[in-house]
Amino acid sequence: MIKVRQDAWSHEDDLLLAETVLRHIREGSTQLKAFDEVGDALNRTSAACGFRWNAEIRNKYEQAIAMAKKQRKAYKKEQAQAYVPGHIRDEPVKRATEGITQSPSPTAAKTSMTSLQDVIQFLSTFDEKQSQVLAEDHEQLQRLYEKQKEEIQELEESYQRLKDDYEDIQEDYQTFVLMMDKARRRTKLDQNASVGRFRMDEDGNFTQVAK
Repeated sequence: MIKVRQDAWSHEDDLLLAETVLRHIREGSTQLKAFDEVGDALNRTSAACGFRWNAEIRNKYEQAIAMAKKQRKAYKKEQAQAYVPGHIRDEPVKRATEGITQSPSPTAAKTSMTSLQDVIQFLSTFDEKQSQVLAEDHEQLQRLYEKQKEEIQELEESYQRLKDDYEDIQEDYQTFVLMMDKARRRTKLDQNASVGRFRMDEDGNFTQVAK
């Protein structure tokens, strides 16, 4: 059946689209499959459903989307915990077809127990690997932190050395200025002292007076 374009969306159409998308999110499916499903139900294209969802509906269901994602994580976790290999899951059906009074053979029971132990061993190994990865990441971050801490300490020490050198230079400069000022004043006093005293006689002539 050819799907035709329909511009008008009713409240029921929007509700169907929202519920379908949320259900697909909870079940770990994709939004594209949800758009296809709603498109088939409403005789619309999946592109039209996707546009309607992103343009008009999505913002109204932010909290519901977040809740659906949490439910999806919980659903996947339950599936992982409830995982049972196929040959173990099919064993009760096989026994039912052979008769209720028939008991499983020791070999089958041993195989089932071994497979269950394999699953437990796999999960334990997975946890150990995850713990090892986390420990390695923590150790790497710790090394990076220590390295940056050392670099900061070196910078602080360099800054303190530069500060001390600057203070020494300032002190030397002040000492030099004081020495130059003393030398200038001493030179001026020496020059004044070297100038002799003169006295004018009766004829108007100047004669130097002995010190």
